[in-house]
Amino acid sequence: MSDDLDIDLDDLARRMDGALASLRTEFASLRTGRASGSMLEPVMVDAYGTLTPINQVGTVNVPEPRMVTINVWDKGLVGKVEKAIRDSGLGINPQLNGTIIMLPIPELNEERRRDLTKVAAQYAESARVSIRNVRRDGMDQIKKAKTAGMSEDDQKMYADEVQELTDKAIGNVDKALEAKQAEIMQV
Repeated sequence: MSDDLDIDLDDLARRMDGALASLRTEFASLRTGRASGSMLEPVMVDAYGTLTPINQVGTVNVPEPRMVTINVWDKGLVGKVEKAIRDSGLGINPQLNGTIIMLPIPELNEERRRDLTKVAAQYAESARVSIRNVRRDGMDQIKKAKTAGMSEDDQKMYADEVQELTDKAIGNVDKALEAKQAEIMQV
């Protein structure tokens, strides 16, 4: 078989795993009522004229289940970090204590929990779409290989393997979604 007839299944699997990793990152930013340092990952601070992640201007800690603290290294950035948190849409009210910013995590009410499960479902659907796009790319490669002379048996084998990768990846997305929704709804 020549190289242009081979389908790179490892690349397809890697791209599908990338969609799942991206989903897990998005899930980590969803607030579940428990404190987590990862919920601050999307928050950017205007530090020294550049947008900088919070974890690069201070130390993020979780001393209690319902408290996140940020020990800002540069005293001049405390106000900017506080403003970035207020403007982030996380719904958390920062409290200042010198260079330490405390973020008490409030309890989630039932309505907010339902809203968060819907957001999680949207993130999961987006990941499924990404995985299906990777599957479509794989199937397109198989069609191109067919015109280049790939046998029907090889086409069928590759198509089955691509579908198997897709089913496995979507199953992993569904499991991650179930776990996240259970975590959100847990009181």
